[in-house]
Amino acid sequence: MIDLGATECIPCKMMAPIIEELRNEYAGRADIIFIDEWEDPAQAKKYGIRTIPTQIFFDAEGREVHRNTGFMDKKRIVAILSRLGVS
Repeated sequence: MIDLGATECIPCKMMAPIIEELRNEYAGRADIIFIDEWEDPAQAKKYGIRTIPTQIFFDAEGREVHRNTGFMDKKRIVAILSRLGVS
């Protein structure tokens, strides 16, 4: 999962502790990555980001399978990870 946002964006700040918590909980089972698209605008362009935060979920082969724009709570993120087979 990639969370594209910015450290100064309010919804992104709200998600930061959730992303960090998930990164720790899913270590070794799923990659949870934050990209600050204000610092690295090429990534925003690469993924077609128009609004932040945007979360992109990938399957084991690296194909995008789900995209969410806006704040996403931990329960919804965990549900998608579970649907992708990450326990």
